[in-house]
Amino acid sequence: MKKLTFAITLILITVLLAACGASKNAGSPAAGAGNGGQGKAEVREAGSASDERAGQNGFKKLGDEPLNLTFFSTGATFTDVEFEAMIAGPIHQKYPNVTITRITPAATTTPEEVLSTHIPDLIFGSVQQRVIRTGVYEDLRELIARHNFDLSRLKPIGIEYIKDITKGKGDAVLALPFNINQHVLYYNKDIFDKFGVSYPTEKQLTWDEALDLAAQLTRTENGVHYIGLAADNLTGLAKSLRQPILNRETGNAGLDTPEWLRIFELQKRIFEIPGYVTPDKTWNWTRDHFMKDQVIAMRASWLANMVGPLEELRQQGVDFNWDIAPVPNFSDQLGKTRESQIHALAVNSQSPHKDEAFQVIAEILSDEGQRIIARNGRVPAVINPELEEDYGLDIPVLQGKSVQNVFIGEPIQEHYIHPYQAEITVRLTEAAEDLAINGLDVNSAIRKATETINKDVETLRTTLGQF
Repeated sequence: MKKLTFAITLILITVLLAACGASKNAGSPAAGAGNGGQGKAEVREAGSASDERAGQNGFKKLGDEPLNLTFFSTGATFTDVEFEAMIAGPIHQKYPNVTITRITPAATTTPEEVLSTHIPDLIFGSVQQRVIRTGVYEDLRELIARHNFDLSRLKPIGIEYIKDITKGKGDAVLALPFNINQHVLYYNKDIFDKFGVSYPTEKQLTWDEALDLAAQLTRTENGVHYIGLAADNLTGLAKSLRQPILNRETGNAGLDTPEWLRIFELQKRIFEIPGYVTPDKTWNWTRDHFMKDQVIAMRASWLANMVGPLEELRQQGVDFNWDIAPVPNFSDQLGKTRESQIHALAVNSQSPHKDEAFQVIAEILSDEGQRIIARNGRVPAVINPELEEDYGLDIPVLQGKSVQNVFIGEPIQEHYIHPYQAEITVRLTEAAEDLAINGLDVNSAIRKATETINKDVETLRTTLGQF
């Protein structure tokens, strides 16, 4: 009898131990390992994929507990209205206990200064080399894998540009594209009407045609001087031909090419339009001249550079009659627009909330999140043509505009931005000034800019190091 009792007791203990072991393994990160993922498939049938991933990988699910994340833009145009409409508002609406607060430093503060005193969880903007040097970008590859984020949903023009930044240098993924910042031609209908000139249409103009229009619209009327075309000068025109300022391999000036010669020649022709350069030697026509002074008839520029600020201006009670056409290009490049800048979202390498910050990015890059940015005037970063049909629907300043013209022409992937480029871009501004008011011909301006850039590069090799 004692032997029978002992045997039963032993069996019960064995069963209990087996049950405890099974329960423990069900919540373990290794559950399902070694069986081709069968364990994971079974868990997915019982619950959601996100629940299973959170349990197995040990990260906190967004919204499980109250959380405040901080956000910082490194310089790309992104108004407070856009931030609230596209990021903070939608996330808080879906996760009421999650708030995203924007860090807004003084206008003169550099990104490096902000990042030395703050640890924003989320970083927005183009992936700049100067910001990379701070070490602030988290390599997202581990987070991408842990959260099963599908990179194939992203437009190649965006994700391939970001991958190219670190190609052959560790291959880190420093950010994910938020939107594709394409170029368009903005035009002021009132100025066209004033001088009896027909508006641009959905037909992409050649630069020759654009300059013909600009010549008709550059004039003085009732003491107001109007300029026919602003095209962001040499740096903007170069984006038509995807031309880097610096050679990727050597770091030296890359201006000695047939393409750069075409760009300098076009810039010279623009400056030679009668009245373009004023008697007081004003030659650099900017966004404020178009939006606030309203003396520019046409301006070729990025979408994000203008749409958000125009909406803010409208909310301040300032509105005027403008529209959108495809951006011009060289005659042999029609069908293409310009290099598209990639605005991206990144996770701070020092953030204590990396998983939650990445989940915010994943929400914004969902079809639902990208539909919100499309409706608010940003071109989505994901592959889904249906989203483009919703472009601009929720932003009042775009109502009645020819928004379909945003999608005419193929945007070009932005060239690799050399680590020295931000420090030497000013030399192209100087070269444009030499063409505009200092009497230099095209070849002389290219030669002078090349020599000056190469001297700068020698100094940068010492101060920033070799790349």
